[in-house]
Amino acid sequence: MKLYINTLGAFDIKSNGNSILMQSRRTYKLYKLFEYFLTFRNRKLRPEFIIDNLLSESESDDPKNILRTQIFRLRKVIKSFIGNEDESKYMNLSFKNGYYCLEIGENIVIDIDEFEEFIRKGDIERENNIQNAIQYYEKAIEIYRGVYFSDNAYEVWLVPTRNYYQRLYQKTLLKLIELLKIHNNYEKIILLCERSLLIEPYNEFTHENLMEAMINLGQNKAALNHYDYAYKLLEKELDAKPSEQFTSFLGRIQNSNLKNNDIDISSIKNKLDETAIHGALHCDLAYFKMLYNLEKRKSTRKNDNNYLCIINYPSCEKDYDTWSTLLEKALRKGDVFSFWNENQILILLYNARENGINIIIDRLFNNIKKHTEINKDEVKIVFQPLFEGNEIEG
Repeated sequence: MKLYINTLGAFDIKSNGNSILMQSRRTYKLYKLFEYFLTFRNRKLRPEFIIDNLLSESESDDPKNILRTQIFRLRKVIKSFIGNEDESKYMNLSFKNGYYCLEIGENIVIDIDEFEEFIRKGDIERENNIQNAIQYYEKAIEIYRGVYFSDNAYEVWLVPTRNYYQRLYQKTLLKLIELLKIHNNYEKIILLCERSLLIEPYNEFTHENLMEAMINLGQNKAALNHYDYAYKLLEKELDAKPSEQFTSFLGRIQNSNLKNNDIDISSIKNKLDETAIHGALHCDLAYFKMLYNLEKRKSTRKNDNNYLCIINYPSCEKDYDTWSTLLEKALRKGDVFSFWNENQILILLYNARENGINIIIDRLFNNIKKHTEINKDEVKIVFQPLFEGNEIEG
């Protein structure tokens, strides 16, 4: 009988394909201790070292006694896993010469060991037999089901090991993709990338390889849809625009469309048009800056009626969505706005005469009073013509 231990993703121990873990409040700390010993398996560990990592927040005057008690209970749990079998062939948690050590025997199979072994074999075969290398890398990728011991997300002692296997997984995935490109097997690349993004959704390289495979298969619409989805996902996670390498894929997708399709100007216009136009346009700061500088270039006359507006307001958790909805309704269809920071909003007003500015100010304050709990006196609105002129405050 062999026992299989899963560490990549959710922790589990299986015998004959069935989990033998018993989940309860009493076992949570024991499994956490077991995960610690598995991470440092076959290594001698001083009690003080274990206490610093696992019991540093304990208020007990005798943490060594707590550790001894937990290890006593853990030994009973390990015994329940292997029954009357020879411990030396499975697991033996010993204490010798002041050190604890979890020794792993021949009848224990740990997924990270298999993971690394398949990668090692793939690296050997890559130089001589690409097909064999692909098969080994695929087996390694299938084993990776998530970050190392994902159930203990906030344990500091896990970080180095978790990062190691995460980087190893990404490197192996890229090796496998490069080999599949040699055989133009883009269908498999798409499946690999889609599976990988379910596990690690914020990896730019995986998104890029997925879009590249779609482009090579002529799936330009799918590539464009994925670009829009991934851009928003990464921008939200990174709180900044994705890298230049990622954003360059938009041009590649568009160029591929031009090469593969006889598109006339009417077709391009239809693709550029928004499906629905309601209220002012909300855009990110980079596009706002581009529009602002474009209008500055066009503002060559002193009687130009385009204005930059800044709204200063007190921040709160729900401001972003509230202000976005408010401005889309309060401003005109031709106007554009963007968030400068959590306390300021920028607006571009087109063809707004001075008496129109006062109407806009009144409309904004009425909507602020109607749709938010913000006090009108806490909000300051300043308008300035794009061509140099006097400020208008509200």
